[in-house]
Amino acid sequence: MANIQPVQVWKNGEVKSASVLSAILINDDLASSATFYYQLKTADSVDSDGNSVSGEAVSDGNVSMSADDYTNWDDSNDGAYQYIADKLGLTIV
Repeated sequence: MANIQPVQVWKNGEVKSASVLSAILINDDLASSATFYYQLKTADSVDSDGNSVSGEAVSDGNVSMSADDYTNWDDSNDGAYQYIADKLGLTIV
């Protein structure tokens, strides 16, 4: 996961503040393209018993990488998160 500059997201009639980008690689042909599934989430919190509670997913989707972007990707998680953030217009903090 990567912390992002908070963005406002409309979900089910409410405005939520997403501050976390979560992503997983769902397809990679190991030659020319990859597809990532992402979620924009609210910040994690702590419940009344002191247990950590994962943030709520307020938006999700897929981002594909191909051609020169795939060739130039260093196969790192940081590189993938930066690519996804750039495609979505987000800023990693």
